[in-house]
Amino acid sequence: MHATARCSARVALIVSIGAAMSACGSVDLSGRAMVETLKPYRATVVQGNFVSREQVQALQPGMSRQQVRDLLGTPLVTSLFHANRWDYVFTLKKQGEEVQTRKLVVFFEGDEFVRSEGDEMPTEAEFVATLGSRAVPRKVPVLEATEAQLERYPAPERAPSTSPAAPDAGAAPRHYPPLESSAR
Repeated sequence: MHATARCSARVALIVSIGAAMSACGSVDLSGRAMVETLKPYRATVVQGNFVSREQVQALQPGMSRQQVRDLLGTPLVTSLFHANRWDYVFTLKKQGEEVQTRKLVVFFEGDEFVRSEGDEMPTEAEFVATLGSRAVPRKVPVLEATEAQLERYPAPERAPSTSPAAPDAGAAPRHYPPLESSAR
């Protein structure tokens, strides 16, 4: 009988190992499906110098390099080989959307701004709107109660305070404890 119990235990162990091994295959398939549906949060990444349409419109021929830098910011790319050219590049990466890239090239003759060329820049308001969340607005429930609804929940009556030390709820406290102890 003792040998039969050992044999039964071995059979049970083999069956449970087989069940566990077969479960691993189904977990792998369901795990893959879960990983494909659950995606980690990816933050919005803004790189480079954002240049708005208003800033480009403020550029005037004859402005000095310093005035252009004050208006547009430090250029992302400057080259020793192209000393009369500044490149402003701006990239916006958002989860689930294509990468947006805008470029603006500013040209100088000596120290004076001559012209600029590049992509159509968004206004500041348009840019701020693209940074907002894409959450679907939910319908807000009405937060008003009718008189009939309010009557179902009568206000509890306050029992008068029997403790003489308890201050009246509307009255200000009569004294305050010291902030620091006077004995040092």
